[in-house]
Amino acid sequence: MKERAGEEVRRGETARGKHGPAHAKTADLDEVTGRTSVSAVSKVGEIAKEAALVVLHGGDLGRRYLLAQPETAIGRSSRCDIRVDHESVSRRHAMLRREGLSVFLRDLKSTNGTLVNDQRVGAERELANGDLIKIGRTIFKFIAGGNIEQLYHEEIYRLTTIDGLTQAFNRRYFVEQLEREMGRCRRYGRKLAIGLFDVDSFKEVNDVFGHLGGDRVLAELVRVIQPRIRREDTLARIGGDEFALACPEITLPQAVRVGEKLRQAIAEHEFFFEGDRVPVSISVGLTEYRGSAADALELLDEADRKLYEAKRRGRNQVCG
Repeated sequence: MKERAGEEVRRGETARGKHGPAHAKTADLDEVTGRTSVSAVSKVGEIAKEAALVVLHGGDLGRRYLLAQPETAIGRSSRCDIRVDHESVSRRHAMLRREGLSVFLRDLKSTNGTLVNDQRVGAERELANGDLIKIGRTIFKFIAGGNIEQLYHEEIYRLTTIDGLTQAFNRRYFVEQLEREMGRCRRYGRKLAIGLFDVDSFKEVNDVFGHLGGDRVLAELVRVIQPRIRREDTLARIGGDEFALACPEITLPQAVRVGEKLRQAIAEHEFFFEGDRVPVSISVGLTEYRGSAADALELLDEADRKLYEAKRRGRNQVCG
């Protein structure tokens, strides 16, 4: 049987900025004691180039599969080297092939296809460092280089802040960032607005197009929104189809205009899955920090009440 290597994800210390630097060490959080320990990254620069897949989204989050064999099969079957146990995955779904320092991926005529960077794989395709591979609902990141250990630890570091499906920030990072922004407001009297939004009738999207279609909508929604917000704004996926946006230095009326711009952009964008158009709209709830909220969660609750009001008014609405 071909050798399989995997490591369980270890929760790293939350990043202190949007684009944390690569570190020679990683901080790991002991879930029992809550204490942070620091472990050194192995130096493997003298080893010839290696390649691996890291799970960014789906089961076994953070697991690493070293691609040391000439061929590595991926699929639902227990005979596959990398098993993805989900009904949307074929028994033998895809194959990875090593040739020298290169790794090639081909789809094995799977039912739902194999995607690389959201493009369906047809004939065999050579992978590049950083490519995102989607098989069923699982997303792998392909990493390759002379120091595979460092690249792996950098990915684990990213997993503490980034949502693997949409590449927006995750809930943990957003709450901590929001606490920092609220602290600045208290100290310097600055403005801060936040919004919550979700996809209207998202359950129906999943029912009609399946979870693969729902995942595609969420990832594309973030790609539509990202260019329309400022660099200093923080966008995060904080639940299944729920997102949060923190906007420093703007008032509530200004935030309402931002929310309307995003709502309109989503309403006008055409979402497709496997050739079928997917109707998508969002509802947005907005509030601002006035000094009364005790913490970030309380401020989020205020925005959530506004989001509920937007839903009550008929969806595809902005309420602030």
